Amino acid sequence: MPIDILMPALSPTMTEGTLAKWLKREGEAVKSGDLIAEIETDKATMEIEAADDGVLGKIVVPAGTEGVQVNAVIAVLLAEGEGVAALSAMKAQPPAVQPLPKPAAAPPAAPSPPSPTAAAAPPSGGRAIASPLARRMAEQAGLDLGKVRGSGPDGRIVKADIDAALAGSARGLGAAKPAPAASPPAGGLPAFTEVPHNNVRKVTARRLTEAKRDQPHFYLTVDCRIDKLLAARKEINAADETLKISVNDFVIKASALALMRVPAANASWTDTALRMYRSADISVAVAIPGGLITPIVRGAEGKGLAAISAEMKDLGSRARAAKLRPEEFQGGTFSISNLGMYGIKEFAAVINPPQGAILAVGAGEQRPVVVDGQIAVATVMTCTLSVDHRAIDGAVAAEFLGALKKLIENPALMLA
Repeated sequence: MPIDILMPALSPTMTEGTLAKWLKREGEAVKSGDLIAEIETDKATMEIEAADDGVLGKIVVPAGTEGVQVNAVIAVLLAEGEGVAALSAMKAQPPAVQPLPKPAAAPPAAPSPPSPTAAAAPPSGGRAIASPLARRMAEQAGLDLGKVRGSGPDGRIVKADIDAALAGSARGLGAAKPAPAASPPAGGLPAFTEVPHNNVRKVTARRLTEAKRDQPHFYLTVDCRIDKLLAARKEINAADETLKISVNDFVIKASALALMRVPAANASWTDTALRMYRSADISVAVAIPGGLITPIVRGAEGKGLAAISAEMKDLGSRARAAKLRPEEFQGGTFSISNLGMYGIKEFAAVINPPQGAILAVGAGEQRPVVVDGQIAVATVMTCTLSVDHRAIDGAVAAEFLGALKKLIENPALMLA
């Protein structure tokens, strides 16, 4: 009898996703293990495999459908020897997609003249064909895909088309500035444009709200002199042109070693017990279009700087392309958020729940310091630790920062 293919749960918290693309067509043979579709979750795009052999008899949920509920039927697989007639025996299925709320009415705008580059509007109830990345970019920019001409196969909208649209080039209609409102909006507000929340923003907002509400934060700050670290970094990179060790790679390694030296800081709170972690799985905040994600360097205490650097480059590039697997960004025992590259001197980060602490790293800058009673100039980096007081006491947090400072100021200790 026909086999239902269900929308998979790709993470413990996933309730719905977007069926971005079908990799098989109706009537095409499928073997167990074949990739059949791409599914977008809140932070990643993943390929799913067929669990059985057969023929893809019917695609129930078209490519590009958003809000598909977990365990909803997305397609039907015909077993060997079954024909299309077997599909008629299937029971009616509940809708896979929950109705979306109607968007709020926008202020009236002056009509825009038609553009010769605009694609024809999709048929009633239809949907523009676009790659997952292009669809995500358009959503984040508030761009109407129905007004973009696709240059891909069968008119598929790809990243280059979105880039061209946003730049206002001849290949697409850009997300131009909205036409001024014909009359001031109610309430005396100036004219505005609403950008719908994407899934990354929704999840981030929910988790950080939970963190500030449920985790009692306290903060400790320490200044670290990094002149020796910068000299070591320069020497390592000069010795091997294939390496490009960053200051952040040193911070990841130092944090992992400090957690091993002060294991009480490598902990998180649960309602039944204090969870003490045996390895340092470091979550590192990475900015992505429309939000941020925290890929994890697992067991960082046992990895060298070169391995950490290579892993972070790979994780970062795949994070920005929404290609991380759930296990690569879910979990972690400790987080690092580094805004030093933006020139930020000092800040405090919100804990990444359910972890017990996060380290906020500022820019290294030259500052006056006192050395043996004399004023000198040193490169100083300010680090602020945000701590969940339920899991980690002040003395433990201070001990951890002391260990971190010693490692950063004496980088040879990381190489021993």
